[in-house]
Amino acid sequence: MSLYLSIFAGDRELDGVEAGPYADFNALRHTILQEISAADAAFPTFLGHSDCDGEWSPSDCVLLRRELAAIAIGLKQRPAIGFTSAWQAEVARSIGLSPRNAFECFIDVDGQFLLDRLQHLAEVAVQQHLPILFQ
Repeated sequence: MSLYLSIFAGDRELDGVEAGPYADFNALRHTILQEISAADAAFPTFLGHSDCDGEWSPSDCVLLRRELAAIAIGLKQRPAIGFTSAWQAEVARSIGLSPRNAFECFIDVDGQFLLDRLQHLAEVAVQQHLPILFQ
């Protein structure tokens, strides 16, 4: 089962990110806690929301945007930790990605850096005043 985060305007999907299995998304959260934050109070919007359902509201996305920027900076300063799943390693191999830091060790199913995609999704949500839906 994969986590899909999306933004809809009515029936039309504006953007979405397939993050991969829930376990991989949780591995990202765990890495953030270990590498950057002593407690999820440092990034309550990103770390405090269940990945099972619900949404990040447009006002949550304002906070999320800031948190994701700080997380990205922090993980870019940490050494690469390797991929958490075989599918990530295979996608990385297929596109020639060799992570240089922890930030680059988390990709979406298309091989794009997951945190970049999440930052873009949060930006769209803020600009459009729409929530990010967990699906």
